[in-house]
Amino acid sequence: MADLRRLPNLAALRAFEAAARHDNFSRAAEEIHVTHGAISHQVRALEDDLGVALFTRHGKRIAITPEGAQFAHVVRKALSEVADAAQALRIGARQQRLTITTVPSLAARWLAPRLGRFIERHPDLEVMLQSSIALTDFLRESVDVGLRFGQGRYPGLAAEKLMDDYFYPVASPYFNGGKLPRSPRQLKNLPLLRCEHEPWTPWFRAAGVDLPEPSGGIVFEDSSLLVRAAVEGEGIALARHVLAMGDVDAGDLVRLFDVVIPCPQSYYLVCPPEALRKPQVQAFREWVRAEAAQVRTVGLSIFRP
Repeated sequence: MADLRRLPNLAALRAFEAAARHDNFSRAAEEIHVTHGAISHQVRALEDDLGVALFTRHGKRIAITPEGAQFAHVVRKALSEVADAAQALRIGARQQRLTITTVPSLAARWLAPRLGRFIERHPDLEVMLQSSIALTDFLRESVDVGLRFGQGRYPGLAAEKLMDDYFYPVASPYFNGGKLPRSPRQLKNLPLLRCEHEPWTPWFRAAGVDLPEPSGGIVFEDSSLLVRAAVEGEGIALARHVLAMGDVDAGDLVRLFDVVIPCPQSYYLVCPPEALRKPQVQAFREWVRAEAAQVRTVGLSIFRP
């Protein structure tokens, strides 16, 4: 067995392999995220250690020597085997972890309160829940699956529609001293809470009232904050059913009137196509589809223009 104590510096080997593959120190430096000078220094140190020239140098131009080309082939094969073994270990470690990403409103109001049931079914699985409105690079960020709210167009990802959503007004039962409006017309001059890009006007039209779009006050970017503000009695919110139904069921919110309009966006399960083969993704997909199917629309008189 070779004496591993005589193994050349690993950083120098990596720098040499990249330089040999690109036939250029600058491109090797960009790949490894070091300076051109660092690559040159590491290759020179490797040559001194081996006692042989690996490149010939002509000003800023380099050319690999026959000895260098032969050595590069061996180094590349060895580094590839190490990389493959490391990736296999990473995949094995991630098999016991499921990383989910979703928008903050759905995470807070719908998914997180239900995840305990999924974990009870899969006690050996570690679940990491991330919430963000930013686009996710699933591979770079090691995310397995996402729940998104939109039109279903997610290039490069497998997408499956889980459920639709609907708008209706809600208020705390204690709002305005408990004197809640009995008809849509009575919304006039009351504080109407709204979320960005989710106007009241389509609901006004469905309800048959000619009221202007609310202005002034707070415009919420996060729909879960909108629902929370309504729970705290700050006004009447035009809320999405999926996000508000838990508080309605708990009696913290009251659904006003019987006019409900469909939301133009829906909820989708998304992931890289190859992730569908992962056992933990398959388990989550089966579970979340069953949870979405239980979202009740009973009692919603949906107005469809």
